[in-house]
Amino acid sequence: MSKKVIQPESNGGVSPDSNKTYKKSLQKLQGELVKLQRHFIECNDKILIILEGRDASGKDGTIKRIVQHLSPRETRVVALGKPSERDRTSWYFQRYVPHLPAAQELVLFNRSWYNRAGVERVMGFCSGAEHEEFMGSVSNFENMLVQSGIKFFKYYLDISKTEQKQRLGDRKSDPLKQWKVSPIDDQAIKYWKAYSQARNEMLARTHNPITPWTLVRANDKRLARLNIIKDLLGRLHYKGKDKRLIRPDRQIVFPYNVSNLENGQLEK
Repeated sequence: MSKKVIQPESNGGVSPDSNKTYKKSLQKLQGELVKLQRHFIECNDKILIILEGRDASGKDGTIKRIVQHLSPRETRVVALGKPSERDRTSWYFQRYVPHLPAAQELVLFNRSWYNRAGVERVMGFCSGAEHEEFMGSVSNFENMLVQSGIKFFKYYLDISKTEQKQRLGDRKSDPLKQWKVSPIDDQAIKYWKAYSQARNEMLARTHNPITPWTLVRANDKRLARLNIIKDLLGRLHYKGKDKRLIRPDRQIVFPYNVSNLENGQLEK
């Protein structure tokens, strides 16, 4: 009897049926991340990555795989909680500024200031004037970060309504994922269309040549993780880069364009 041969996906990763192949691919890419870290420490670079997306879109898992084998002294993950009363009366970006990377650091934001364009907007946690002020100033703020020397990347992870519902249900039944359960979870499904509209406005108004958005089709968690890492590695310079490993699947990870919603690349 002939053995079943599992073919890799074109350019972008592995068959989701092959856990062994996935782990092997991930390990090689994590090796490239270690090379990257060694390089940006030597060069005093500052790298900032923000991951936004639907609830349960895979941000936690992606960040975990990126930082898994990196030096914790030069790597930080930022996931800020509910703003305090003081935060609410401060300049909106103020509580994020202390967490920005210094020289030799890689910082990943698990959600970011774009909360104001997403959950705060949909759930009424900010006023219309506050939302509009944010949308009008965020690109200037981010351009300042780039001008200061920060290498800055924005990823938005998108999943289907069916996939989100399944993942949120899994959280409630898995004792190891209880820390992820939030009262907001149930609202994610209820306000699906409102979140879609907020996402569309956010992408359209905050995408620009200096700080562009990169979109990720994340229904398959493993392919999303691999391709985000590949895309990131491909956009940064470091010594000893293995270019054969870092070609992302542009059906999975791709630059934002106004046509993304019309051509079905983003969930409605």
